[in-house]
Amino acid sequence: MTPDRAANAPSMSPAPGSPPVEWLISSALVPYEQAVARMEARAEAIAAGAAREQVWLLEHPPIYTAGSSADDADLLDPRFPVYRSGRGGQYTYHGPGQRVAYVMLDLSRRRRDVRAFVCALEGWLIATLGDLGVRAERRADRVGVWVARPDKPRGPAFEPAEDKIAALGVRLRHWVSFHGVALNVAPDLSHFSGIAPCGLRAAQFGVTSLEELGAPSAMPIVDAALRRRFADFFGPTVDDGQ
Repeated sequence: MTPDRAANAPSMSPAPGSPPVEWLISSALVPYEQAVARMEARAEAIAAGAAREQVWLLEHPPIYTAGSSADDADLLDPRFPVYRSGRGGQYTYHGPGQRVAYVMLDLSRRRRDVRAFVCALEGWLIATLGDLGVRAERRADRVGVWVARPDKPRGPAFEPAEDKIAALGVRLRHWVSFHGVALNVAPDLSHFSGIAPCGLRAAQFGVTSLEELGAPSAMPIVDAALRRRFADFFGPTVDDGQ
């Protein structure tokens, strides 16, 4: 166990003898409805024992999605298509320059513990960001992965400024996960202004990206870091179709 993983998350390794997780990357933008249909079909096949677990990395055209806890008041400017999503959470933005990872894992082969699974997803992102030179952290009272911004103004009660760099929203059916995580690599951050991301409106909370922080933001570099750290938390991977 690496020190980062020990500090950030419990193990979600598969049972001995489990096949490696398929790793799929789409180079073109994938429409949201098409992606969701494909993801849900794959999750059902995994639950039925007819397909292997899979992580699918992609980018969407600019959209807003509303999770199961979304408040309509948090949709400030619907300048992009809005989709109701089956995932947990509130409003979020997806678009070019953001790496979405749909994580389809069978927790029956791992650990039937939703909280531990979410913690492992956060730990995976935090470790990946660390490899890219960004210190990120989780917050007990806020979903997602956060970066301290001492260079930005504090809140009205002198609260320290923090920016969200990655969002999480998952759902489980028959103990198979779908939806997943979204990491801001180099998106147009102004697109987030159409929503109150995850319902947060406080002045000291914002969004950031690897590009804005001056970290490596070439998607192949980020993808390689994600894959390398995924193995630490969830086990080995294999290229899709192999």
